[in-house]
Amino acid sequence: MHEYSLVQSLLDRVEAEARSHGASSVRKIRLTIGDLSGVEVDLFRSAYELFRERTVCRAADLEVTPVAARWECPRCQRRIANGAFLRCSDCDRPATLVAGDEIGLDRIEMEVA
Repeated sequence: MHEYSLVQSLLDRVEAEARSHGASSVRKIRLTIGDLSGVEVDLFRSAYELFRERTVCRAADLEVTPVAARWECPRCQRRIANGAFLRCSDCDRPATLVAGDEIGLDRIEMEVA
């Protein structure tokens, strides 16, 4: 249920940005959420629908772009296939996660006078 606290933090951040730009409303919020971020996207969307009422985001669409997990060798940057053994077959080094654990606020579209 940490999605609820994430949505509340998102709305706090977006409202602060809207205030700082003198926006009367927010039209769209664009996020990226990694597959390994621990966020259940459907629950996040439900929480957003519930919490956005009575905020500057009440009419804002939420657009979520998923980010697939990507692993690489830290030495040779060889990409390790998803589902494969997480060790480089060339260097014999453990793979490093380079994408897929992030949660990012990419864009806020606002109505500004």
